[in-house]
Amino acid sequence: MDITAHALNRATLARQLLLGREPLDVVDAVRRVVALQAQQPASPYIALWNRLSGFDPAGLDTALAGLRTVKATLMRLTLHAVHAEDYRTFREAMEPTLRGGRLGDARFTASGLTVDDAAVLVPELLKYADEPRTPAEMGGWLEARLGAPMESAAQRMLRQYAPLWHAPTGGPWSFRTRPSYVAADALPVLADPDVAAVSLRTLIRRYLEGFGPASVADMAQFALVQRARVRTAVNALAGELDQLEGPGGTVMYDIPGAPRPAEDTPAPPRLMAMWDSTLLAYADRGRVIPPAYRKQVTRVNGDVLPTLLVDGYVAGVWRAVDGGIEATAFHSLPDGVWEALAAEARSLIGFLAARDPRVYGRYDHWWDKGLPGAEIRLLPGD
Repeated sequence: MDITAHALNRATLARQLLLGREPLDVVDAVRRVVALQAQQPASPYIALWNRLSGFDPAGLDTALAGLRTVKATLMRLTLHAVHAEDYRTFREAMEPTLRGGRLGDARFTASGLTVDDAAVLVPELLKYADEPRTPAEMGGWLEARLGAPMESAAQRMLRQYAPLWHAPTGGPWSFRTRPSYVAADALPVLADPDVAAVSLRTLIRRYLEGFGPASVADMAQFALVQRARVRTAVNALAGELDQLEGPGGTVMYDIPGAPRPAEDTPAPPRLMAMWDSTLLAYADRGRVIPPAYRKQVTRVNGDVLPTLLVDGYVAGVWRAVDGGIEATAFHSLPDGVWEALAAEARSLIGFLAARDPRVYGRYDHWWDKGLPGAEIRLLPGD
């Protein structure tokens, strides 16, 4: 069975709830979309605003405070918000990557500590983090435990490796710039290759539910897992997955019966969050980002700007400014599309008003440096 590039785009939009806002509970929605990129505290909220009808941000506040939705270092070694019941499996699947990426990092090894030392320290650290602890408190505990100071960068590597959740620290988006950590409720099994292999198969199935169809390269990119591990997991799932032929003859895998809308299915405009997962979940990011625009959206330091999604593809970027939403389109857009974007902007401005009207303002320097916009419009809130 063949599938076109445009049909792949529509499959992603359907599974990511971007073909139409749906009336889901926040916790259920997070599970449906698998994972929300969360290194910028506002982004999970704006991601869900794009996906859910009548989304009340207080619902996500409550889910995070009650640790039903949790924020932790996971896929691609960065922060994601996931369903609490998914965390253990996802973390076990990520174990080899996190172990190498954090305990093998020069910032950790420079401390003189080894992987074996970490194996002793982590369980004790988790016992200490049975209630929320700040980095300073954890640093004091580590210094007392080791009998010597430990560089802050090494501490950070250890925290990111340990199965810790970020504990909410306050508004406007549940987390402030100074984090706090608490031990995960259901602790994953670490350093067991067999457990990691089984959990990776589950992560792949969940990834395909939320982002498929996808290639082995896509799966590896989503999790930052070695392709060899992904191929082994996919082979172990033989008979459980559909196999398709994608653009250029690429072998794609999918969950049987998962949504694959027709490629001419309408896709409404959206004002996407920074680092929205749909932009980062594939080796071939052309599924959502036209190659000509990739460098404009993904900046040299890895910042992924908030984007305009038009007919399912990135067509520009946006930022909140005094008086509304400034939308920069990379190519000319029809009047009807601008009208639809203006309606989205009015809704977003109202959504942001009570929490952070200038959301993402710290990233304005990318606009100051110049973006190649064919059209720039101020979309007001009135």
